[in-house]
Amino acid sequence: MENKVIKDNPIKITKKKRTKNWIKPPKKILNIIGRAIAQYKMIKQGDKIMLGLSGGKDSMVLLTVFKHLQRHSPVKFELAACTIDSQIPGFDPSPLKHWLKKMETPYFYESEDLIALAKTHMQGKSFCSFCARQKRGKLYSVCRREGYNVLALAQHLDDLSESFILSAFYAGELRTMKAHYLNNDKDIRVIRPLVRVREPQIREFAKSANLPIIEDNCPACYAKPQQRQRIKELLLMEQQQNEHLYANLWRAMQPLIEDDNYTGKANLEDKYG
Repeated sequence: MENKVIKDNPIKITKKKRTKNWIKPPKKILNIIGRAIAQYKMIKQGDKIMLGLSGGKDSMVLLTVFKHLQRHSPVKFELAACTIDSQIPGFDPSPLKHWLKKMETPYFYESEDLIALAKTHMQGKSFCSFCARQKRGKLYSVCRREGYNVLALAQHLDDLSESFILSAFYAGELRTMKAHYLNNDKDIRVIRPLVRVREPQIREFAKSANLPIIEDNCPACYAKPQQRQRIKELLLMEQQQNEHLYANLWRAMQPLIEDDNYTGKANLEDKYG
């Protein structure tokens, strides 16, 4: 008796059908982010962008925006995401693996015991600053290893404003986070597409879209004096009296947002046109 091999003939699903249920960001947020990307020339044709994905509302919203831009923007770019698991008790970002697979996004998951590292290498009193620097360095390493030339971070206008006030109050300097700059080794561009977006807008979108947010409840951070939280509350009180507060802060910070490493805007323009 002749044996017959039955071959499966799977039904091909078009990209349009496969992605029809993907989340569409609100038009207002898309417009604000689009203006920031254009103003600071953040995304260029053929860029390979690595998103630092903590699982918090900010980076999750930025991921959904990037996926939307990939489908609709005339500027074509590649996208991946990377999570740094700091092994802090109570913080478990591993569920993100399933969601990134659903979003058809290459995903890199790195793990390092940052509390143990801090005990032997930390200088100064701020574990939060040490943790941020270590995560940034790890993200740079993943970008280099995997061939990505852009690192995207998800800080928003509230973050920039708080950093601006903190720097003035506690360091006597006028500094804040930057929208687009080269890292110190001049091999990776860092972009922050959410720099013009308010935190309440992000929170509202994340809630309405039911994004699978991973809560960060680092006990090491909560045990430290919360200077940033005090500044956040100060700005909130001021905003109740001044509805133009964040618009004014945005204008005031313009000279600071353009360049972080004091090498001037020319370095970006010379290398990336």
